[in-house]
Amino acid sequence: PETWHALMTALTEVTIDYLTEQVRAGADAVQLFDSWLGLLDPVTYADRVLPYTRRIFAAIAPMTPSIHFSTGTVPLLRQIGTSGCTAVSVDWRLAIDEAWRLLGPDIGIQGNLDPALLLAPWAAVELATRDIMGRIKGRPGHIFNLGHGIIPQTNPDTLAQVVRLLHELGQVNE
Repeated sequence: PETWHALMTALTEVTIDYLTEQVRAGADAVQLFDSWLGLLDPVTYADRVLPYTRRIFAAIAPMTPSIHFSTGTVPLLRQIGTSGCTAVSVDWRLAIDEAWRLLGPDIGIQGNLDPALLLAPWAAVELATRDIMGRIKGRPGHIFNLGHGIIPQTNPDTLAQVVRLLHELGQVNE
């Protein structure tokens, strides 16, 4: 535990410094990536990670909005919602309206189109995009996004079609 605390304290301070410099350089928002968080159980997360994540978001909160990114974290969503971030990025493993219910009404949400779906025919991509937007129901605080990164084989034209669809649905704020 002492070694873990020392490591996490150092990483937390470095992360705060890094994100602070990003804001000073002009970032309008920052995103904390914790791609492996979904490997933890709720007790370990609460004890060994969440206190440090809260310190990071508390330091950044006065400067800019912040997004907490992780994948495979359905069992942790309620706890992630208490981290102090402005919004939570959610993957495709849970319907977005259910994820938002778990997070609470005061947290923004980003996501949650499955990036693998972008390799499917357009009809499937359109259906999933419309489903996400239908579940959001125009609620403020949503950032449409993928539930993770773009797969290299993704056709850029498919991404452009998604953006056009979002414009047609009136869901794009520029």
